[in-house]
Amino acid sequence: MRVITGTAGGKRLETLSGSDVRPTTDMVKEAVFSIIQFDIEGRCFLDLFAGSGQMGIEALSRGAKKAVLVDNSKASLAVIRKNLEITGLSDKAEVVPTDSLSFLKSCDECFDIAYLDPPYRKGFLQRALDIMPVFMNKSGRIICEHPRDEELPERIGDFAVKKHYKYGKIILTIYVHEDFL
Repeated sequence: MRVITGTAGGKRLETLSGSDVRPTTDMVKEAVFSIIQFDIEGRCFLDLFAGSGQMGIEALSRGAKKAVLVDNSKASLAVIRKNLEITGLSDKAEVVPTDSLSFLKSCDECFDIAYLDPPYRKGFLQRALDIMPVFMNKSGRIICEHPRDEELPERIGDFAVKKHYKYGKIILTIYVHEDFL
């Protein structure tokens, strides 16, 4: 796993091992950043189920002003911090050691881009989506990575599905504010 481009482009990132770990593939990561390539510069990026932190780190490498990386696993948090150190991006990142719903319940900021890739089929994605629109700037995007057989709602608050992108067994669902459809 590596940072694709930007100030930390080419740097190798650490990842966790084990059967519970499912890092975003390079193909899907490249697709995400192709979709939002003109919307990253100077923006605030939320990586809600951060894992290794690769998505937030990629956003920072490509010019995001700030990335908030949330995870409740001690092992993941250690890997995130190490990856931020490797890439020299620690000063632009906020690492939050808690679960996603607790973070959202106590959050007092809004985001331009939110990336949600929780453990599959455990209900985390739906619960986070239910409250996510409150934390988004009106011009923001919510990007969900989920398995092909998991249906997501067409609308969440004032946000609606703009497009689905299919990559094998994975789907990226992009939500935008209804005013930007």
